[in-house]
Amino acid sequence: MPESRPPLDLSSMSLTDLAQALAERRLPPVDEWDPPHCGSSGMRIARDGHWFHEGNPISRPAMVRLFASVLRREADGRFLLVTPGEKLDIEVELAPFVVTAMTSEGAGRDRRIAFELNIGDALILGSANPIRMVNGVPLVTVRGRLEASLARPVYYELAELALAENPAQPGIWSQGAFFPLTDER
Repeated sequence: MPESRPPLDLSSMSLTDLAQALAERRLPPVDEWDPPHCGSSGMRIARDGHWFHEGNPISRPAMVRLFASVLRREADGRFLLVTPGEKLDIEVELAPFVVTAMTSEGAGRDRRIAFELNIGDALILGSANPIRMVNGVPLVTVRGRLEASLARPVYYELAELALAENPAQPGIWSQGAFFPLTDER
């Protein structure tokens, strides 16, 4: 069966094209499902974004994308894989996703920043997908309570943009929203 959600590639899209592609993508409605809890999935997502099952790496990107599409974070912080028939615990070391690349258009308040994720997905930084700093770690909201950490080179690229615009108040604008690059208080 062919994959229904092929990966998005920032290097081949304008941010306008990306916004349209994101609007057309559909994920399973995991927040609407409430099946019985069936235990542990035996899966773990490492700090670097690699997925494992029973200690073995999951090497097929399409399989990781499939599991990522049914991932949910509960209000109590637990992560679950959810289908209409069952929900299973999954261990997440930091954040389930990692931002691996970014692109930026415009400057200052008119800037728009897009992030590419290790799971073949993408997002545009803004009020629906804010970024925050927690203990020096930048985390961006992907969907619901799910977040992505920024790979170090992406964070440095983002920080460079922020410092070039206003070294006195490190932060970044995207889609009309300002995001300080300092830890939450």
